[in-house]
Amino acid sequence: MIKISIITAVFNAKETIDDAISSVICQSYNNIELIVIDGASNDGTLQILDDYKDNFAHFTSSPDDGIYSALNKGISYASGDVIGFLHADDLFADHRVLEKIGNAFIDPAIDVVYGDLVYVSKKVPDKIIRYWAAGDFLAKKLKSGWMPPHPSFYVRRSVYEDKGVFDTSFRIAADYDCILRFLGDHKINCVYIPHTFVRMRIGGISNRSLINIILKSKEDYKALRKNNVGGLWALIWKNIRKVSQFFH
Repeated sequence: MIKISIITAVFNAKETIDDAISSVICQSYNNIELIVIDGASNDGTLQILDDYKDNFAHFTSSPDDGIYSALNKGISYASGDVIGFLHADDLFADHRVLEKIGNAFIDPAIDVVYGDLVYVSKKVPDKIIRYWAAGDFLAKKLKSGWMPPHPSFYVRRSVYEDKGVFDTSFRIAADYDCILRFLGDHKINCVYIPHTFVRMRIGGISNRSLINIILKSKEDYKALRKNNVGGLWALIWKNIRKVSQFFH
């Protein structure tokens, strides 16, 4: 059975971390390695995490240099065949998500499995605000701003070892850069599962303020140019694509 490493980076998330960890523990798939990287939380998060410590394959709490630094740290601890991320504000959409992912990775030719994501109300995670239906991958879609939702993006550990981890020179868009590098530059094999993997609460770091939105756009453009995928046109279409998510 494929072993899946789930990495959760958390900092001061006492309101949501219980939902996140519980949704991992409740998965029907039984070959999971849960790695929690805490950035030295001081709001009561650590007390909540302590209740789950027996479920962690690895846990650390210390200051870090941002979320991508924390995720890279988690990757370094991972021993699973496959690596995925569940952020502290998110939760799995149902108890069979990892079962579907694990079954897809039985095919040794598959390096990436991804699915759909819904944005939900911060207070009421059953209330859907946006539906991100990723759709099948075609290389030409990258030039028109397409990307799969990163929280639904599961990758073989060997790919991170061979192709590299997150570029921490990006503060907000290292996940987009990583996806472009894997799918665009290295053209690794992937499969799409038309199923909602994750419920993501609205109010993430990239959309938290106008300054962050501007920074995200600048970093998206940098990632597109860095990976020779496109430029301003791709960036424009990347944002236009989001509109349809509100009308699914």
